[in-house]
Amino acid sequence: MKIIEVGQKAPEFTLLDTLENPVHLSDFRGNKVLLSWHPLAFTGVCTDQMRSLERNKEVFKRLNTVPLGISVDPSASKHAWAAVLSIKETLLLSDFWPHGKVAQEYGIFIEDWGTSGRANIIVDEKGIVRWVKQYETSELPDIDEVISALKKI
Repeated sequence: MKIIEVGQKAPEFTLLDTLENPVHLSDFRGNKVLLSWHPLAFTGVCTDQMRSLERNKEVFKRLNTVPLGISVDPSASKHAWAAVLSIKETLLLSDFWPHGKVAQEYGIFIEDWGTSGRANIIVDEKGIVRWVKQYETSELPDIDEVISALKKI
């Protein structure tokens, strides 16, 4: 499976947040959106990745960007995880059912594991993919690199 490419229209999605409210990618038109994919909640690198989003919430606001943390975990699990991590502002979304459907559409689903891979995808204000970086599952994304990419868009 090949990851989505820069210049493509980002596939629309509706995913549940930690309170089981539906969130649509199109809800954020007029803003940049950072789709920060992580394999599974309650794991070390994923924890650090989501905490980096929350720590940089003011930077994202200044850059007109909405960060979304996405994995295949069910929304109830992500709700408990957000509470443990004290994540209050960053939306954590569940691609649980149909299992990994959105990760598949973006080309980052790992069939053998039943999870998404780790990736950051920036979607511009009009819904076009402007930056893509895929990581090894054990690799923590460099948040400064992501912020630098956002500044250039």
